[in-house]
Amino acid sequence: MQNSSPTQQFVDVKEVRNGVVILKNGGIRRILLVTGINFALKSEEEQSMIAAAYQNFINSLDFSLQMVIHSRKLNIEKYLTNLAEAGEKKNNELLKEQISEYREFIKSFVENNEIMSKTFFVVVPYDPLVIPERPAKLFENIPFFGSKKNKKEQEKSFEEQIIQLDQRTDQVISGLAGIGLRSVSLNDEELVELFYNLYNPASVEKKELKIAKE
Repeated sequence: MQNSSPTQQFVDVKEVRNGVVILKNGGIRRILLVTGINFALKSEEEQSMIAAAYQNFINSLDFSLQMVIHSRKLNIEKYLTNLAEAGEKKNNELLKEQISEYREFIKSFVENNEIMSKTFFVVVPYDPLVIPERPAKLFENIPFFGSKKNKKEQEKSFEEQIIQLDQRTDQVISGLAGIGLRSVSLNDEELVELFYNLYNPASVEKKELKIAKE
């Protein structure tokens, strides 16, 4: 019987380094966590201004963007635990009972209703021009005959790609700010958590991603 292929081979991500997602095909990405606005509650004039600002922002870009809405069932386990601990500390039996009843009500309500939380992301891409690999020359892969030089060249090329990606990221952050949306680039820990949650939707998430405070 043939063994099933490991799940990792179906994941396009090669590694995460310094807040950059490196893909197996050589492309690199930064992922921005973006605040939301309630468009429906805005006045018609405000809606028109937001729509115009968004149009101008999109038209100003000379590269593509990926916008992702991550929906997940609201996790209230920590909140329920805090309520239970608060109830235990109360000396007043009536307050204890009220907190306990409230806790059971919240738990039951969330279990019986699909309450979803939504998180908004913008993926900023940079895909370098891929040059077909040439056959290795004699001595090229032998130490002191080119391997160190190749590694340095690769690092320099990667750093140049990061500069291009960062320029795009700054442009996107500025454009989103013009619409009234605040955004922040995810760090390594947040990126790993995000991908873990995406590929393991049934598992309990470790913590909620939050916009970094200024």
